[in-house]
Amino acid sequence: MAKKFDGVIVAVRYNRDGQVNLLRVYKLRGATYSDLVLLDRETVLTQLKSGKVYTIGKRKEFMASTFEYGKEVTAIRKNGKDFITTRETVSNRDDLEETPSF
Repeated sequence: MAKKFDGVIVAVRYNRDGQVNLLRVYKLRGATYSDLVLLDRETVLTQLKSGKVYTIGKRKEFMASTFEYGKEVTAIRKNGKDFITTRETVSNRDDLEETPSF
């Protein structure tokens, strides 16, 4: 059985400063995933810090709650600032590799 994540991020919108503004996410609801929802940066940061596990992914066409999973998303604190990233090291901006923008 495939690993179930608390949320699968399928698209991101960055602001001018390179921070995540909005995320398109499918959230885990019991044994399946929700419809597509929009989450802001603060909501996702709070959930990541509380132990929720998010990943980058792409929904498989015509297969309901089945995804192709990518890299896991983490919250990293550097120089007193929080960053949302899929990388092990962080620059001075959020970075969700291989995630399409909307």
